[in-house]
Amino acid sequence: MQVNSVELFRVSMPMKAAWRTAFSEMSAVDSVFVRLDLDGAVGWAEAAPYSAPNYCAEWADGAFDVLRDWLAPAVVGKRVPDGGAVQALLKPFKGNHFAKSALDIAWWDASARLDGKPLWQAIGGQSPTVSVGADISVQDDTESLISEVGRALDAGFSRVKLKFRPGMEAETIQALRQRFPEAAMHIDCNSGFTLDDLPLFRELDRCGLIMIEQPLAHDDLIDHASLQRELQTPLCLDESIVSLDKARKAIEIGAGRWINLKVGRVGGLTNAIAIHDLCQDRNIPCWVGGMLESAVGQGPSLALATLPNIKYPNDIFPSSRFYEQDVSEPAIDLSGPSVVTAPAGRGHGFAPDPERLHQCTTRHTRIAA
Repeated sequence: MQVNSVELFRVSMPMKAAWRTAFSEMSAVDSVFVRLDLDGAVGWAEAAPYSAPNYCAEWADGAFDVLRDWLAPAVVGKRVPDGGAVQALLKPFKGNHFAKSALDIAWWDASARLDGKPLWQAIGGQSPTVSVGADISVQDDTESLISEVGRALDAGFSRVKLKFRPGMEAETIQALRQRFPEAAMHIDCNSGFTLDDLPLFRELDRCGLIMIEQPLAHDDLIDHASLQRELQTPLCLDESIVSLDKARKAIEIGAGRWINLKVGRVGGLTNAIAIHDLCQDRNIPCWVGGMLESAVGQGPSLALATLPNIKYPNDIFPSSRFYEQDVSEPAIDLSGPSVVTAPAGRGHGFAPDPERLHQCTTRHTRIAA
């Protein structure tokens, strides 16, 4: 199988409402769409590291540039029989996991289309039915947070994830626990804290949380291992896990008891599957996160979430959660309470609507053999 061309679209997709985390407040999702021609079959992917290097060292314009100048030329015109071959062609270039992921994912989408299979089946998924949860961004006050959580639970979501940032107090989570004593919930700190905040985490340790996600630095493992030894609540690593090697080291030193898999953050579906398999062998449960992408970006995450070691409701959202109208088609919808079903068609099942893609595209280029 040969990559004949790669087309890049730098896009900005307006959101319904601002999304607030420990590191930013966003009113649009900035990403790069990739269209890859593999032996005449078209595969789509989306790299969404956001507009600024806040979540990680990458950002949308930088991803577009490195894809245009280095990564796409490295694969165009080459024969790539599998995802490992894509990764081998990209290996000489350091970092840039989100940018690399877009080429890897687009290859998987096109390859599954050539094989006539849904992507979730092509990677060995067990069932197209995927459990999903609700995410709540930082709110102005505790009462607003309680209202948002109540709406999510009333809608039937099986768990709630709460963005938690410096300045917030354990009393907020304690108030939520008093109001919803049986609810499955966890907090996501987006690497906003340090070991100096140990007293806060000891208070949070008494709140009955399923996990505390990425409390410390985005590139840290050592301090997470120290914090995990102090707490009963499991830590979940997100930003720290950018490769199979980092996942192996995290498991070996006890840096956390859960791993959040994001296909963009780890450099593609090929790497995400390898990390999933390692965690399964080491009895570390996983779940799948996202970057507020369109349906094209969430498609491979939906496929990944069908694998057997995915043990927690995932961050895969209905398109209407963040967008008035998704750039991609079909829209992702709940197929039951807290459930999304992976498409039955070929590939991951999603592609951008040409007119809507044109409207939100700010830069465009094509690299051909």
